[in-house]
Amino acid sequence: MRKKNNKQILNHYSAWKYVVLIVTVSIMLLSAIPTWYGENAAVQISAKGGVMPTPFEIQRVLKDHGIDAKTIEQQPTRTIVVVNSTKEQTNTKEALNSIIHNEDRLTLALEPAAPKWLLGLGFEPIKLGLDLRGGVQFLLDVDMKEVYKQHAQQLTDDLRGDFRKQDIRAARSEMTNNNQVIVRLPSEDANDKIRAYIRTQYPQWQAKNGEGDNLVLSMNEDEQTNLRNLTVQQNLQTMRGRIEQLGITEASVQRQGENRIRIELPGVQDPAAAKNVIGATASLAFYAVKQEGTGSTMIIDDKEGRPVRVSRKPVLTGDHIIDARASMGEMGSPEVNITLDSAGGSMMSDFSRNNVGQPMATSYSEYTRNAKGQTVQTNKIISVATIQTQLGSRFRITGAGSLADAQQLALLLRAGSLTAPVTIVEERTIGPTLGAENIKNGFAALALGLGVTLVFMALWYRRLGWVANIALITNMIMLFGLIALIPGAVLTLPGIAGLVLTVGMAVDTNVLIFERIRDMVREGRSFAQAIDRGFSSAFGTIFDANFTTMITAVVLYSIGNGPIQGFALTLGLGLLTSMFTGIFTSRAIINLVWGRDSRRDVRV
Repeated sequence: MRKKNNKQILNHYSAWKYVVLIVTVSIMLLSAIPTWYGENAAVQISAKGGVMPTPFEIQRVLKDHGIDAKTIEQQPTRTIVVVNSTKEQTNTKEALNSIIHNEDRLTLALEPAAPKWLLGLGFEPIKLGLDLRGGVQFLLDVDMKEVYKQHAQQLTDDLRGDFRKQDIRAARSEMTNNNQVIVRLPSEDANDKIRAYIRTQYPQWQAKNGEGDNLVLSMNEDEQTNLRNLTVQQNLQTMRGRIEQLGITEASVQRQGENRIRIELPGVQDPAAAKNVIGATASLAFYAVKQEGTGSTMIIDDKEGRPVRVSRKPVLTGDHIIDARASMGEMGSPEVNITLDSAGGSMMSDFSRNNVGQPMATSYSEYTRNAKGQTVQTNKIISVATIQTQLGSRFRITGAGSLADAQQLALLLRAGSLTAPVTIVEERTIGPTLGAENIKNGFAALALGLGVTLVFMALWYRRLGWVANIALITNMIMLFGLIALIPGAVLTLPGIAGLVLTVGMAVDTNVLIFERIRDMVREGRSFAQAIDRGFSSAFGTIFDANFTTMITAVVLYSIGNGPIQGFALTLGLGLLTSMFTGIFTSRAIINLVWGRDSRRDVRV
């Protein structure tokens, strides 16, 4: 009978662990390499809104202006012209404008300089924040007065219909200038009935006695707070959609305070196009055209200044538009092809079926801020068309103006109509030169800290110090690769501070392990036994220290914004990579070199 061998093999890793280590480090290395190459200055030509020039035409125009382009790459949706410097980038845009004739199609950009095969694998450079890459920051103010006004107007219109249904004769509802609703009662007997009705049907409105038999309805504070939160959140989503439509990546859109939104657009060196779209609040609404004296109506002027009487309540608003595309119609005039969601399609289908042969008006509205800082709404009828047949979820409108106007309107409708008007109250631009200086200084500090640490570890721990140095370099490669690989991860200037801090934390892991190994050797154990016991006894301390720091990083990332999140991100990722390299990578190397060393007089 064979006797079982229960002897434990010290310092042994299975082959699959080495495979995992090699594969992981290799992937992270490939992910980090594009960052080393950096980015090239480029000009993007959008394919939307016009004929795309051929690369030969672009090259000819650039040569005429004395510009030598590095590469010209034509893609289905855009053409990328890569130049030698940011100075040539501006000159290239001006030169291309002579053949594009639409400045909105030209965008200054930065393109990865890494080899195509590497980019083809899905690896890209680390996305840089506003303080490193340069760009523009907007602070937007969400005007809630218009939202409260719309809700008060909606209540006023609803009550008029409700009074007829409840057979409360001679009761009238009117909206005041401070967004309250006054209900003028026919008698004192109707007071209790209307109060009870409002309490059950409109609990978000408070009813108080006014002058005489009148009731004054005002929105309660909880409802105002909820409405403000919902409105700002919906505007945040709309802003993100608009920025995506512009093709701007690595943007940060965050709420600031009660009713403000902060937008950071890294890499945007020409903020005019972004400003026009972000600050715009254009939206469409479709109204039934009415005659005077036919229910609740209002007057909106058309483009020629002629009054058009329409129903006060729209048939459909821009909230139901899910797609909009500009094109040239059969008669050679610009038009916008609109696609509605299922609810909007049903509403439009029901209305058009019941109103064939009747006119329907398309209203275009936008908000601006006047010299006094007040929000002013501009509303105009862009078209009045007779409904020829039942409409569905797809139809087209005309009258938006030129083709460029139709394209701009289509972009805004695709990105969504803002729930409340916004105005840009602050704009701050950071040039790419300042961003480059931040990168230079930040990485100089990182290189200095890393260099001093490598020298100290090599001198203080001798042979094990070189293992720690290999692990530390591997840690930095993995950290850069991980930041580049994670979607939405952005490196900021505080993030570089997090990288410098990670160097210290990564070395701290090895210091704890090596000191435990020293203690075990002093107790008389062999070098192999000291290595095994040293890693085992230090793991608990290392895990506890890193776990508590990770809690701090998660909290910072959750409640912070912008630079604070950048620091928390690199700190958290650095904790993960430092534990992986400090424990797993270091142990793998030490096992191979000294895992069977039975000497007891080794100096560590």
